[in-house]
Amino acid sequence: MKKDFLYSLTCMAFITIMGGAVYEHLNVVPTWSAGPPLSLSMFQGEHGLNPELFWMLIHPINLVLLLVTLFIHWKSQRRKYILVVLLSYVAILIITAIYFVPELLSIITTEPGNIVDDQLTARAGLWEALSIIRLGVLVVLAMILLIGLARGNKQVQYI
Repeated sequence: MKKDFLYSLTCMAFITIMGGAVYEHLNVVPTWSAGPPLSLSMFQGEHGLNPELFWMLIHPINLVLLLVTLFIHWKSQRRKYILVVLLSYVAILIITAIYFVPELLSIITTEPGNIVDDQLTARAGLWEALSIIRLGVLVVLAMILLIGLARGNKQVQYI
């Protein structure tokens, strides 16, 4: 029973990532990517939007929960579901650190301007398209994690 609760908590935390990403893609990204640097004012100034706190907290929480859940379920059928999600999630975090975060910071910290920069707008469009693909992968991973929860916690014998 405690194992099921931990697995459920892990699923909820992972799905929270999707919620944050969906919110940003529906409400934040379309605004800042519409025509930078003119459209970047939401990030600039003393009261600019700063979504970093959410992302800096949720990712470590998810990694810890996935690792603990994997350890607890190592001898169960759920292991393969958790492993697929954990390894894929780590790959996504590496890609995010290498491309998504630096590119986003490069775009949103551009000096304010009164005209739209076509090159910057194209970069923002590419970032948005690739980020939607990343979100799609996260949705698939969440489904895999939920399938593992639905399959139960049957113990298996490994040689």
